[in-house]
Amino acid sequence: MAEPVRTIAKSEAESGAPAVERKSALREYAEALAIALALALVIRTFFVQAYKIPSGSMEPTLLIGDHILVNKIGYGLRIPDSIFGLKPAGLPLGHYLTHFSEPRRGDVIVFVYPEDRSKDFIKRIIGVPGDTVEGRDGAVFINGARVSDPHAHFTAESELPSPVIFRGRNFGPVTVPPGKFFVMGDNRDQSHDSRFWGYVDISDIEGKAMFVYWSWDGENGGVVPIRWDRFGKAVD
Repeated sequence: MAEPVRTIAKSEAESGAPAVERKSALREYAEALAIALALALVIRTFFVQAYKIPSGSMEPTLLIGDHILVNKIGYGLRIPDSIFGLKPAGLPLGHYLTHFSEPRRGDVIVFVYPEDRSKDFIKRIIGVPGDTVEGRDGAVFINGARVSDPHAHFTAESELPSPVIFRGRNFGPVTVPPGKFFVMGDNRDQSHDSRFWGYVDISDIEGKAMFVYWSWDGENGGVVPIRWDRFGKAVD
């Protein structure tokens, strides 16, 4: 008859041998670091990622030098386009495995730029699938009705480098196809968005902007060019 497991442990204790071998401090640190890096990779890939705002296309909502956190799990579980620059075969890269909720009008989203997939853009959703979107002298109309557009910012004509940019104030009407989204920058006269290159596919939406966690005013300088008042500011 086989002896119970507890008898083996008792025998080891009586012989003076340790029941569990103690790991070296170096090995414990190495394992802890490996686990931390793996968790960071999982969190960054599927849950939350930090981004820096490099242009003024979303001003005044987001300023150049703002650092934001983006919720990558709110809309669903998406496999990124690459993992540390690698594209493992067999993975559905750049696609959602499942959806939890649908992007809505007004959401500020980060997405893969359709004309250059090596770049990420950030814009506000104006039209969802099925919407007919039109711009008239800067006002936005959805399905024929003018909508509230409190985040829109316009630049005086005298301050623009070229009057050709004003063509973006009048566009459409266009009907947003299934699975697509019409996006625009809040800084309407200085944003390269759906008015010029078309729609964002739902598979290319990487997440929804949450809040500013750091802001650096590198353009205006100063002794300490930190925008303290931006810390923790929600992106709405």
